[in-house]
Amino acid sequence: MCQPAFRTVTNTITHKVLLMPRNTNATNTTSSYGWVERAFHWAIALLIVTALVLSKVAEEIGTGTDAELAQKVWVYSFHKTIGVSVFFVAVGRILWAVSQPRPRPLHQGWEAQLAAVVHWMLYSSLVLVPLLGWTAHAASSGFAEIWWPFGQGLPGIPKSAELSETLFGLHTVFVILLLGSLILHILGAMKHAVLDRDQTFARMWNGTDPGALAGDRGHALPFVGAMMIWGLTLSVGLFLIPGEEQAGASESAQADVPSVAAEAADSNWTVEEGTLSITVTQLGSPVTGSFKDWQANIDFDETPRADGTNGTVEVSVATGSLTLGSVTGQATGEEFLAAGQFPTALYAAVIRPDGDGYIADGRLSLRGADVALQIPFTLAFEGDTATMAGQAALDRRDFGMGETYPDESSVGFGVKLDIELTAVRTQ
Repeated sequence: MCQPAFRTVTNTITHKVLLMPRNTNATNTTSSYGWVERAFHWAIALLIVTALVLSKVAEEIGTGTDAELAQKVWVYSFHKTIGVSVFFVAVGRILWAVSQPRPRPLHQGWEAQLAAVVHWMLYSSLVLVPLLGWTAHAASSGFAEIWWPFGQGLPGIPKSAELSETLFGLHTVFVILLLGSLILHILGAMKHAVLDRDQTFARMWNGTDPGALAGDRGHALPFVGAMMIWGLTLSVGLFLIPGEEQAGASESAQADVPSVAAEAADSNWTVEEGTLSITVTQLGSPVTGSFKDWQANIDFDETPRADGTNGTVEVSVATGSLTLGSVTGQATGEEFLAAGQFPTALYAAVIRPDGDGYIADGRLSLRGADVALQIPFTLAFEGDTATMAGQAALDRRDFGMGETYPDESSVGFGVKLDIELTAVRTQ
């Protein structure tokens, strides 16, 4: 009894839809969507689903071997490229929509207002989510490039690990808003198709035109409601993103690495600010990160001493304080820095004149290995303040790092070390 009744209802609805006129034009009317807007709608739907699936797949791929790392980078690049495509398609749809008549809803009252709020949330999310992901990528260095010929950076977006982390955090929070909006949108479409049995879905599927519709073109209330939701989402996102000090402490705690502290050593200079960064190569692309927790004891005179040296320097670095983009965990893990087992790296050197600059000639103790390391650097003096810039090259194999990456197809052998600091004379 139920099956014939269900079949009768289904046939009736299908018959009614098929007999209704359709909009075969490119442009919209006040009661139907043209083929251009329908194409935008379904293209974005396909792209969004693809991007979400790729993101989940990439998260599940490990980094223990060359093949896994290469696969992870490839999937992330695919995800990012799809994300940028979503941004441009969404902007195109919005520009098209504002130039067209807006089909009026088949229902009025609270249902129409709620649907409008969801649509505003969707429109904003379709722009904000890929834009935040794109800017986070632009602020980072390397790892999983976007597949296009226009470069990886963006005007006005500096390379900054902290900025990238903040933008990526907001990207993640707004993905949740996007998912919530999509779920509400899909539930609404199902309600119209199953319970109301009207032409709401058919209008977007094949351009069905139900004819002249009563009602107005909408109110400002849905936009205001969506604005409040955007603001709440942004506030939650900023609240959840740890500050620089909290993030540094969290990273050190994850690796069970104590912070390095100033040692009682001869030092006549105090470091006021500086960066200690490294650049590695992954799949042919440079990836730059920095250590947040390090301490330098500097005993230096501009005039060479009796032994021909200008002094000494001792540097201690908390290896677990490294931030290296999305591969931070891998870099501080057992395969590379092994921060849990070797929480501190130590560098001790004498300083000698070297042409127009200086050179620190010493040894680096890292990950249980002790390796000779020379760091040429320059100094610029202004009163009792000195600005230092130095650079050196390391080989990860000298420290037993990355033994499961025997060649440079995934991870390069070379590591570039960059040091910049400003110090003030204390004696």
